[in-house]
Amino acid sequence: MMIFDADGAILGRVGTTVAKALLKGEDVVVVNAEKIIISGDPVQTVARFKVRRSLKNKANPEHAPHFPRRPDMLVRRIFRGMLPFYKQTGRDAYKRLKVYMEVPTEFEAQMAKAEKFEKKTPRKYISIFEISRELGWYGNKA
Repeated sequence: MMIFDADGAILGRVGTTVAKALLKGEDVVVVNAEKIIISGDPVQTVARFKVRRSLKNKANPEHAPHFPRRPDMLVRRIFRGMLPFYKQTGRDAYKRLKVYMEVPTEFEAQMAKAEKFEKKTPRKYISIFEISRELGWYGNKA
């Protein structure tokens, strides 16, 4: 089992590392998902996510793609896009992925050997937590 601490890491870098580990057959746990950042203009980034969330199928809206608001589920959905989800290997890999908003008590002892990403703070960025707030998620963190 591989544990990734994504505090302050860039989403694309975390995603590629996680997707490669999943496709190799590893069980992957990502903690601190709400602290992942997306580089770029925050206004444009939020607008992109709002457009993606508003996609509907005219014939049957239940068949439209589902994009969650909660940070951990949103990150999990983004990682799904980096896997060959419509093949059996991608589906099996996706089932081995667990994403948490904070560090659960069951993984606190293993956090010493968790893989951390380098923190490169770009000039313009927005965190997954802030995107979730903009999409309408009202969680218990202030």
